[in-house]
Amino acid sequence: MKMKKIVLVIGSFMILLSCGNDDDTDNQDQEAQVTFSFTHNWDGAQVTSADFNTIRYTNEFGEQLSIERLRYLISDVTFINDIGEEFTVDEYNLIDVTNDTGLRYAPSLTLPQGTYMSMRFTFGFDNEDNVDGAYQDLNSASFNVPFMLGGGYHFMQLDVKYIDDTDAETGFNYHVIRAVDNPGTSPTFPQDTFFDVELGPVTITNDVTIEAKMNIAEWFKNPNTWSLNDLDTVLMPNSMAQIMMYENGRSVFSLGNIIQ
Repeated sequence: MKMKKIVLVIGSFMILLSCGNDDDTDNQDQEAQVTFSFTHNWDGAQVTSADFNTIRYTNEFGEQLSIERLRYLISDVTFINDIGEEFTVDEYNLIDVTNDTGLRYAPSLTLPQGTYMSMRFTFGFDNEDNVDGAYQDLNSASFNVPFMLGGGYHFMQLDVKYIDDTDAETGFNYHVIRAVDNPGTSPTFPQDTFFDVELGPVTITNDVTIEAKMNIAEWFKNPNTWSLNDLDTVLMPNSMAQIMMYENGRSVFSLGNIIQ
């Protein structure tokens, strides 16, 4: 009689375990759609296209400026789950704040619900993807880099006007590309200037919208305090300036709200 009770308990326990495993499997089989929402701020103050073309911002160096145009490229969205599986989509998205396009991006990627220890994307194109003339939509948007500077595509075009040291309003182009030396028929590349933006871990339980925040002010201050009067023209063929942009860009993005 005791033996029967033991068997029944074990049997019941095994049934419970089996049911629990089925539930876990069901959860793992459920997939979620991921959408990114790109927002922009200046040290916490929201920036939209409605704020462009007016002198209203002050950079770390103390120079007053306006934002005239902002558009940038992200690619290779990647999620890595808690057992090391990597989910990557070989796509790109051009965010054009000036024209309010690309601000929401849903990559062709569905993810099993669960915990992901890393979610990231590449700012710009890596060298494998940065192929001259390869993307018709970017060609049409005039996002190309001249062949004499290595070809491929811009990573970002940030155009501003600022009050220079003669109190005149002056144009400035903060254009991020692959750093290049020896412009011409045989350019060389001293250092990669694309970089991965790591947003951190996330637990996905449903379709999810992930906010990626760009603090535009960071482009001018960390770790390099940028003087527009000193570095304001002919920056694309200036590899030192491009490397400074790369260094400053590492602190530009952060994780915002997660809605699911």
